[in-house]
Amino acid sequence: MDPNKIGNFIKKLRKDNNQTQQDFAEMFGVTYQAVSKWENGKNIPDILILKEICKKFNIDINEILDGEKKKKTYYKQLIIIISIILISLITIFILNKNDDFEFKTLSSSCSNFNITGSIAYNSNKSHIYISNIEYCGGNDTTEYEKIECILYESSNNIDTKIDSYTSLKNIKLEQFLKDLKFHVDNHSGACKDFIESNVFLQINAIDKDNNIISYKIPLDFEESCYID
Repeated sequence: MDPNKIGNFIKKLRKDNNQTQQDFAEMFGVTYQAVSKWENGKNIPDILILKEICKKFNIDINEILDGEKKKKTYYKQLIIIISIILISLITIFILNKNDDFEFKTLSSSCSNFNITGSIAYNSNKSHIYISNIEYCGGNDTTEYEKIECILYESSNNIDTKIDSYTSLKNIKLEQFLKDLKFHVDNHSGACKDFIESNVFLQINAIDKDNNIISYKIPLDFEESCYID
């Protein structure tokens, strides 16, 4: 993750929308000096402001973190994100320690699924983002009456549900996963908790005969956590 690329992206976004630094700053409740530091690569917005920028201008957070617009392609009717969300283990140049966030990628160790995601964390809290879930275990043409996808954190043989999505209409698995995203804000777990526990997705698909097909998808995080 390159702060200069992020800064250039924010600067172009501002200018494309005919805004001054003051206009942009007022929109997100910061000073124009803060916007100037973003654009000069001296700092980056914290994760909550990044989300507000994405919501306001209808862009993906991965585009800001990578500093470029992503081109989308289609494979098995799923939108595949071309580039990895971010490059980890690069020090983020931030001024306010209490609001510092480090970023780590997550991926799937299950051969039937490709997953793109990340966690953002500091010493107090964490945010979880899963932006792409692709089924690659074959051509499943079944229309299921119900599909649910649950994000779990498992520790000491206890599974704790973090978030979930459910479809109650007849739908194929690939269609269900196509627009499925997890955005978990202010999660109480710290980065070390993810490393020490097991985080996984559980997908349950129920067909018209009440047969249940279940997938348990372990999620892998990078092994080290640190806060400067």
